[in-house]
Amino acid sequence: MKYPEFFNNIETITLQDPLSNFLGSLDQGIVEFNYLDVVKSAGHSCPTVAGAYIMSLIGLKELYQDELPLRGGVKISFKENSNEGVAGVIANVVTQITGATETFGFKGLNGNFARNNLMSFNDDINSSIKLTRLDNNQTVELIYNPNVCPPSPKQNELMGKIMQQIATNEEKKEFGVLWQQRVEDIFNNIDKVISVR
Repeated sequence: MKYPEFFNNIETITLQDPLSNFLGSLDQGIVEFNYLDVVKSAGHSCPTVAGAYIMSLIGLKELYQDELPLRGGVKISFKENSNEGVAGVIANVVTQITGATETFGFKGLNGNFARNNLMSFNDDINSSIKLTRLDNNQTVELIYNPNVCPPSPKQNELMGKIMQQIATNEEKKEFGVLWQQRVEDIFNNIDKVISVR
């Protein structure tokens, strides 16, 4: 399987998953996600998927500092409806990493390890996403702005040709390269694309 080399340079996200530990799925419940994991799940790499990964990474770091984040121990809030804009795409990535779901997730065992009802939409927040620790109610809000890293001017021209089905194979390949170069640029400028509250 081939993919852009920069995927390998992106910081991984490591969590403690009590459910995995209880069921013997992962040794000591330690689970690690990398960007390639979420790309495979989402089916693509784009500024939205990158932003969801970055917000998960930074949000969990802010909430847990030197502790391992607890998978299933964080509630996620969105300002938008799940079918509005890219909220659903972001939610899918965040669910994969944190385990939090709205109503469709794991309902727990005898009141433990539940993952459902840990994600909500249409919340009264003024940020891209809000994370709340369940054990101490500490919160962090993040604003993601990928426009800080604009696409190559040629990208839109090539996309137009592809959509019109008049692009050559070389132009299709160039479009993909330019698209991923922007994603890489976003990862290289995390401190500029993310604001923490």
